[in-house]
Amino acid sequence: MQLYNTLSAEERAKLIDEAGKERLTLSFYAYAKIEDPKKFRDELFIAWNALDALGRIYVANEGINAQMSVPADNLEDFRNTLEAYDFMKGIRLNVAVEQDNHSFLKLTIKVRHKIVADGLNDDTFDVTNKGIHLKAQEFNNLLEDPNTIVVDFRNHYESEVGHFEGAITPDVENFRESLPIINEQLQDFKEDKNLLMYCTGGIRCEKASAYFKHQGFKNVYQLEGGIIEYTRQIKEEGIKSKFIGKNFVFDHRLGERITDDIISQCHQCGKPCDNHTNCANDACHLLFIQCNDCKSAMENCCSTECLDIIHLPLEEQVALRKGLQVGNKVFRKGKSDALKFKSSGDLSTQPLGKVTTKSETKDIRQKIKVKKTLIGKAEHYYSKSKIAQFLIEKKELSVGDKVLISGPTTGDQEIIITQIYVNGGPCETAKAGDQITFELPFRVRLSDKLYKIGQD
Repeated sequence: MQLYNTLSAEERAKLIDEAGKERLTLSFYAYAKIEDPKKFRDELFIAWNALDALGRIYVANEGINAQMSVPADNLEDFRNTLEAYDFMKGIRLNVAVEQDNHSFLKLTIKVRHKIVADGLNDDTFDVTNKGIHLKAQEFNNLLEDPNTIVVDFRNHYESEVGHFEGAITPDVENFRESLPIINEQLQDFKEDKNLLMYCTGGIRCEKASAYFKHQGFKNVYQLEGGIIEYTRQIKEEGIKSKFIGKNFVFDHRLGERITDDIISQCHQCGKPCDNHTNCANDACHLLFIQCNDCKSAMENCCSTECLDIIHLPLEEQVALRKGLQVGNKVFRKGKSDALKFKSSGDLSTQPLGKVTTKSETKDIRQKIKVKKTLIGKAEHYYSKSKIAQFLIEKKELSVGDKVLISGPTTGDQEIIITQIYVNGGPCETAKAGDQITFELPFRVRLSDKLYKIGQD
């Protein structure tokens, strides 16, 4: 019986595209007593694998924490798999504001000691004595109360791109670090202040609110469903957003835009930017903010050292990744001396820029309407030779055409096609069904789309 993934991310992405069905990115969590997490894990894998549900899920004796991608057509069947367990009957699913069919490309369910690493001894306090849950409008109202202290229980790389007005944003790498720091900072406000807390989907605040009530805080409140649910409510009910910027998410998208405000900078040049990327050097994978110009110039790398490494022969790159010391450097969350414009800790909500949907010329009479036509999708990137592979799905692509390559991590990159290859040979024009390759100075991903740009 299959209890683990048998497909690579590339193979799964291809199947998703061939199916042509919309998928929903969602998350949920539940604290409950699970006697046999391994048995529970296997039951979920069998049920969800049959529904083509993908995601990253942690289960433990204390409950479940899940971020997933589910075919929209299978949503009700998926709900039924949850309803089969008493502790998940009627559970709220936090559905993403922005959808991406490639947000998750594997079904990974892991048994952990805890569903969130909090460093707490749950036997020392009542974990069920939680704070008061607030809906979006209630949260906004309390946020405006001068007697309120609002705390962001996320990490520095999350709060840097977006947070609530007036929030304390601890300069921490993980949730475990934030608890004692906040407890120490707020010792003088236990009796008379409203402690208002929030996180991405609510799970961190479930445990944090109980912990702070145990520490003696009298008035503890938490944002119900976190930023994800808050965003859904303000959009549906027309409520003014007190959250500024982008909400960092832990899937392929790396962020959902809440407001058009950009409150962070490209870590390399300082330009207003809030798009995260992972360093293209597989021995680094540093998470950092990078604008499209730096992405192109640095080829998705965080430093000149990493840029040099990705141009080495593949065998040498693999050798550089070996060893425990090297492994400990991989997937660092945005702290490096190479990042000149990194900000964390005491953050401002003053916008540095705005997201624009239209480009303007100096003379309005000379504005040109740009037509963007989807013609294909990315299939592979050969980093050693800097060759990108695309499948032309419709229309044609010719030498001399201007194209846009767009994706959550790649951003928007415009280039002019100077040479294309079909089946290994040079070609002037590629047609629907052709698999093409051409040189690109930057890495592309499976979720990237290829558009032809023309003028009306």
